[in-house]
Amino acid sequence: MFKLFKKIITTGIVTEKYNAPHDAELEALGIEIKRRIDQKFTGSLAIRAVDAGSCNGCELEIHALNNPFYDVEKFGIHFVASPRHADVLLVTGVVSRHMQTALLRTYNATPNPKWVIAMGDCASCGGEFGTSYASCGAVSNVIPVDMTIAGCPPTPLVLLKGLLALMEK
Repeated sequence: MFKLFKKIITTGIVTEKYNAPHDAELEALGIEIKRRIDQKFTGSLAIRAVDAGSCNGCELEIHALNNPFYDVEKFGIHFVASPRHADVLLVTGVVSRHMQTALLRTYNATPNPKWVIAMGDCASCGGEFGTSYASCGAVSNVIPVDMTIAGCPPTPLVLLKGLLALMEK
């Protein structure tokens, strides 16, 4: 054990100092989003992400919103585990027949007023899958949609711009 302590003391710190990147467009967009959230939602916006049958490309971009670069929580946006606490449903993927009932239940469990965003090409128009025996197609075929954000997958910056456009309506 003393060998380990000696090695730790003699080696020292070997990692580099982390300098958070700065993106002026992201900061300006975030400040505007925060201003809108403070006006309409009393300080915070709760989003429930629903994967209705996607390839997980869109989910990776949603997860990126919470990483240290984008860090959307500083703008008042946070993701919740229950639709009962959500202001926005962020739906990804084509709605598979097996997820149709779950999506309807999630939509009904979300309190009014609520917004629904169809994120990505699959959720917006059915993508390459369309409507078939296994797929209901676009999210709008199952529940009402307030905003569609195109892209395969849309980047986190495009997601934030779409969210701001929805708040400006």
